[in-house]
Amino acid sequence: MQDQTKQQKRQQSQQQPSGKNEKGELVSEAVAEHVAQVLTFGLNKEVYGLNILNIKEIIGHGHITRVPMMPEFIAGVINLRGNVVPVVDLALRFSEKPSPRTKRSSIVILEIECDEQTIEIGITVDAVDEVLDIPTDEIKLPPSFGTKIRADFISGMVKAGDNLLVLLEIENILSIAELSRVSGE
Repeated sequence: MQDQTKQQKRQQSQQQPSGKNEKGELVSEAVAEHVAQVLTFGLNKEVYGLNILNIKEIIGHGHITRVPMMPEFIAGVINLRGNVVPVVDLALRFSEKPSPRTKRSSIVILEIECDEQTIEIGITVDAVDEVLDIPTDEIKLPPSFGTKIRADFISGMVKAGDNLLVLLEIENILSIAELSRVSGE
């Protein structure tokens, strides 16, 4: 049933007759189909992006219950409206130092496909910034070296203002084997 909901979201986003560009101007259906919507967020003074199709919701950083004998990057679990949701400390997953929690710290709840099931998992971020409409033809392949994180964690890079925005490949960051250990699958 959750698979149907995710598919319906994708179909609805593709069926919209028009969209708006970054200036708020209406664009044609053909143009809207070639735009990826990306949530940008900060983590240890870097800015990353995630495709919004994987995002279920964003919540404030609250109490996380630590689970013994889990990998260090697994922050623990939270109770989200009666559901136990594992939370990954994204900074630790990138082999960086954990970032201090502030009022802007958030948990992004994602829906990940795993063995024909949809699993909810959270990632900690320092601050959620904005949603950008990025033309898909501007997204470049990630370099094979020279980034602070593993190359298979990156789906692409795009110029955003004066900086390069790293687009994350969330399915690789949250590997199936590690998800299974956390969710009890």
